[in-house]
Amino acid sequence: MTGLLSVEEREGAVVFKVRVQPRASRNELAGTYGDALRLRIAAPPVEGQANEACCAFLARLLGVPRGKVAVVGGHTSRTKLVRVEGVTAQQVLSLLGRA
Repeated sequence: MTGLLSVEEREGAVVFKVRVQPRASRNELAGTYGDALRLRIAAPPVEGQANEACCAFLARLLGVPRGKVAVVGGHTSRTKLVRVEGVTAQQVLSLLGRA
């Protein structure tokens, strides 16, 4: 599925949806899934490991410290709402060019 990524700027941060596929062979950006950024994450969905790996991977992609990335919704779902401080919506949208 492909779609238009929905990214909102709120209070000095951006908020967007991420669709996570846990237990992948490696961490990678995989395009979009509906209005969400699609990620393949190697970590299993156990005890928050996939959420942590997702945040660390996004922090590396966006060039921000790990502490600036947080899952704010969908903690136990494959579709998560992520908040990233210190970046613009345009920087997040530019990730699609790398997918």
